[in-house]
Order: sequence, then C-alpha cells, then structure tokens
Amino acid sequence: MIGCEECYSEQSRITPLLGARACLEQHEQYICGTCGRCICIAKDTKRGLQRWHFPFQSLKNAILYLRTADVTHKSSCGIYQIQDQNGRLAYKVFPSDKALTSYLNKHKTKQCISMQAVYRNGAYREFPNTQIRKLKQQEVEKYLLEREMAEK
Repeated sequence: MIGCEECYSEQSRITPLLGARACLEQHEQYICGTCGRCICIAKDTKRGLQRWHFPFQSLKNAILYLRTADVTHKSSCGIYQIQDQNGRLAYKVFPSDKALTSYLNKHKTKQCISMQAVYRNGAYREFPNTQIRKLKQQEVEKYLLEREMAEK
C-alpha cells in the first residue's frame, strides 16, 4: 500500500484532504524531500495541537499524516484503532503505547481493544531535501495544478 518511503503515500498530491488551498496558503507544511507531497504540520491555534493529533475516519487517512507525527517526535509513531462507547471507530496517532494509555485514562468512554498499533512504519529515519515551511503563492498554485492533473 505504501508508495513513498519517506511520507508513506502512493499519491504525491493527495493532501491536504480538506480545504486544500486554505491549508497550503496559511499553514506550515512538511514538504516530502522524496516525492514533494505537502503535509500540514501547523499547530491548531486554539488547542495547540497538530493535525495528526486529531482522529481520522480511516487508517488510510491516518497514514497520510503519520510522517508529521514521526518528524515531530523524531521516532516511529503508531496508529491505533480507537472505539467510542457507541461502537464508532476512529484512528489516532500516538508516539508510544504509553501515550495511548495516558489518552485512554483521560477519555474513559474510549477504548483500544488490541492496545497495539495497527500500523507503524518501522524505525524512524531522516531524509535529505525535506523542508518544513510555509509555501510561496507560486508553489501553492503549482501544487494545486499538479493535484488537479493527478485527479484526472
């Protein structure tokens, strides 16, 4: 399933998933040094959390943001399947099993049946040519055009 060895995606222009233009124009991006994919790494101004902190509806979507968690923690983070009291499933990224346990202790209505990551990419690696910065307007336009072309 994983295409790019650095950012774990088969599609180099799939992210941002929501509000692509606004995200690319306004947020700091992790720019994959291998395929050029941009991944939002900016912190939410209200909660101080990065995009990868939030729950994802699918494992596939969680994998798209996993690299930013890995880079933030300089370690191989894991994606865990979390179930709420209504049986709804979500996927959340945690830097460790200990962090998962801490989260579950604070959120008593949630559980992780397996208590193990459903996905972890292996050992953390640094890659050359990676950048973390805001894009210039010209880069945003080029990225969005390439994204549009990839969708066709």
